[in-house]
Amino acid sequence: MLKKSNVLSLVMAGILAVSLTACGGGGSTSKDGVGSSTASNDTGGTGEKVTITFQNIFTDPTDPKDAMLKRIVADYEAKNPNIKIELDSLNTDQQKLKLKTQAASKEVPDITVVNPSAQMKPFVDAKLLAPLNDVVEKNGLKDTFQEGLLDWYTFDGNLYALPDGNNIGLVYYNKELFDQAGVKVPTTFEEMVDVVKQLKAKGIQPMAIGEKDTWTGSFLFMNILLRTNDGPGFLKDVADGKKTFEDPAFTEAVKSMQDLIQAGAFQEGVTSFDYNAGENLFKTGKAAMYYMGSWATGGIETSSVNGKVGVFKFPTVNGKGNPDEFMLAPGSAFAISANSEHLEETKEFLNYFMLEFPKRAFEVKGAIGLGQKVEGDFKAAGYSDMSMEVLEMFKQVKGGDISFDNTMNPGTSQAHLTSIQNLFVQQKDPAEVAKEHQAAFESNK
Repeated sequence: MLKKSNVLSLVMAGILAVSLTACGGGGSTSKDGVGSSTASNDTGGTGEKVTITFQNIFTDPTDPKDAMLKRIVADYEAKNPNIKIELDSLNTDQQKLKLKTQAASKEVPDITVVNPSAQMKPFVDAKLLAPLNDVVEKNGLKDTFQEGLLDWYTFDGNLYALPDGNNIGLVYYNKELFDQAGVKVPTTFEEMVDVVKQLKAKGIQPMAIGEKDTWTGSFLFMNILLRTNDGPGFLKDVADGKKTFEDPAFTEAVKSMQDLIQAGAFQEGVTSFDYNAGENLFKTGKAAMYYMGSWATGGIETSSVNGKVGVFKFPTVNGKGNPDEFMLAPGSAFAISANSEHLEETKEFLNYFMLEFPKRAFEVKGAIGLGQKVEGDFKAAGYSDMSMEVLEMFKQVKGGDISFDNTMNPGTSQAHLTSIQNLFVQQKDPAEVAKEHQAAFESNK
């Protein structure tokens, strides 16, 4: 469960549209003499040619952040002719797997992607990541992040990664497809299952998901568990020995998840669709609902269904839970290899990248759910009604949980991801699923 102070810090994500705080860095010189984000770091053409490998998870060309990434890189290379930024773009699960392999051989790329808290701790403990305290002190970068957010990436006083987002889980829905089926936005989980059945009966694909990337199903399942537990903190209670996975709240969540699956909510062959393929079903109007983090807003806004999409909070389950408690997602984050051959040049680039990130994201309609403060008027900039709904939803957050694999150790998390993915393939006894989880937890303590 999130500490109250951290919950309130995460809620700051909802205030980004109202605070309109400047991103900092423009035209200033820091105390150590490093120039602003718009200044060139060029050595006058006499510097050593340096290649920086930038591992990232921006792989969808239809998402505005993909173009934004490439633009920032191109701008930096133009200002610094001796620097080449080599992009290694992978989907989330591919990147996690590749990084584990690279970490085992101590060949972490110059910049890589890690996730907060429990997921990144093994890399920190193995001393594979460089502290970034000095990076955020340059050009006012630290002040661009929402209050408290960097705590999720800090261990023993050292900051090891810079997050790209701060998000909440919600349900996107296609208003046009809802109208075609004659259904309304569900206010309970039971109504949601009924809506799935009605959409299915009308020949409309009810929901989309990319469950080849196993975290997607887990993210949905954890929102159900947040409800059946009647509030946040189930995993913390398990870790503290106050509950086990065989608790009724967990088995009820498994049963509810299976009710949704068995009602025909998801597309056929769901485990062969990766994150991008699953999301594209919704973005091309081929599915009526899509549960995902608010980071998906930008890609939906620039897709063919823009103008047809609304959002709603994940509903109560069997009368339990508070819809104003969300799955909270301090974002994936950029870390630098402690063994980088070009450590200082890599730090300079990451500082530039993160200063440019909120400004460029805002320009391409990709600034919903950023972890940094954003300067600008979203409505005046042409952001959709859907985006404004999402921003309003941030303001209503009363707390919540973070994802399973950001809370539990890697061994238990992997067993969980596999177990939940199996629910999409075959129906299982919830008690058996609970036993699988408890056995994994006991063996990985």
